[in-house]
Amino acid sequence: MNRAFSRKKDKTWMHTPEALSKHYIPYNAKFLGSTEVEQPKGTEVVRDAVRKLKFARHIKKSEGQKTPKVELQISIYGVKILEPKTKEVQHNCQLHRISFCADDKTDKRIFTFICKDSESNKHLCYVFDSEKCAEEITLTIGQAFDLAYRKFLESGGKDVETRKQIAGLQKRIQELETENTELKNKVQDLENQLRITQISTSPAASVTPKSPSTDIFDMVPFSPITPQSTTPTRNGTQPPPVPSRSTEIKRDLFGAEPFDPFNCGAGDFPPDIQSKLDEMQEGFKMGLTLEGTVFCLDPLDSRC
Repeated sequence: MNRAFSRKKDKTWMHTPEALSKHYIPYNAKFLGSTEVEQPKGTEVVRDAVRKLKFARHIKKSEGQKTPKVELQISIYGVKILEPKTKEVQHNCQLHRISFCADDKTDKRIFTFICKDSESNKHLCYVFDSEKCAEEITLTIGQAFDLAYRKFLESGGKDVETRKQIAGLQKRIQELETENTELKNKVQDLENQLRITQISTSPAASVTPKSPSTDIFDMVPFSPITPQSTTPTRNGTQPPPVPSRSTEIKRDLFGAEPFDPFNCGAGDFPPDIQSKLDEMQEGFKMGLTLEGTVFCLDPLDSRC
């Protein structure tokens, strides 16, 4: 490891402990980019990453793209990479995830550090270009490590353990909430299945013949289609039997047979009535007209 991690303790640091503990130290630099590396530390690993990113930056520069400027904020909690104008955080590298930091001895403007990504768990090497502050930035990151380690020793590791316990409890709470949601869905499905089963097996669900409705006199209305019902009325008495139809000739209340003009003949009328009907028929043939109750004969030639 370089001098940022092996600096002698008897030599003073560049910044006050309060500046890194309660605040941060800002630096301006150019960001060449980041690339994945196979090892979390090592001089050769860093050199290969710097060579690769320099070559990619030369190609982009030939295409007219400028190297973006960034602001670094260094504290005991990590290194933040921000856009200098909008102050938007592009990368937040926590200090305990940084495993290596170094400045290039052949090129005084270049400094790098390796950080493990929190999402992909891959080791990424970040490369920066600073004309005057490359070595100072490396020493500042080393001082932040030293202060963070001292704070860890003073607390006896309680801060780290507490953070681990809180993270574990938060993860457990999330798992329990997910499990609770799944159990609620299962209970709802079981309730729906039970409700469907009760409806299908209940006696009310079976089709029963509907009793005919009655009128205001508690009588069942007559229907020539439906057969005679034996259902008792509301007062407990049985309805009167419906008389069966027969082929016999029906008679009226006085015992007389109904008049049928199509079936009646000359012998069906009394002699006096029959003679008058014959006279009327002969009169109509001769041109008689009916005026009130008087018959008259109009001369046929007067109508011609």
